[in-house]
Amino acid sequence: MKPNPIVWCEIYVQDMDRAKSFYETVFQVTLEKLEGPGVDMWAFPMSMDKAGASGALVKMDGVKSGGSGTIPYFHCDEVAVESERVVAAGGQIQQRKMSIDPYGFMALVLDTEGNLIGLHMPPSEME
Repeated sequence: MKPNPIVWCEIYVQDMDRAKSFYETVFQVTLEKLEGPGVDMWAFPMSMDKAGASGALVKMDGVKSGGSGTIPYFHCDEVAVESERVVAAGGQIQQRKMSIDPYGFMALVLDTEGNLIGLHMPPSEME
């Protein structure tokens, strides 16, 4: 297996408009509509020529949001700033910003669909 093997993630939602608003507000991005048979899918910004993974919000009949044991972590310039946006956008803080020395800082939050996601700020961003 090559390093950084995760190449895509999907976050399942029940209310796409509410979920899009949450993620666009918290991360200050615009999601892009992806076409797919039988699904409503909106992708996070992505670049095929850079390391790391992207993903999408997905609404699919028969697939519920929340309750998963997998947590996608989102890069943040400052975890405390994105945490404030989580609450303003209708989400909840589960674990406030904490040090994970020497790996930076992290927080855990719930989105508007009940999905647990992580916020991560690497050590190089702390200076």
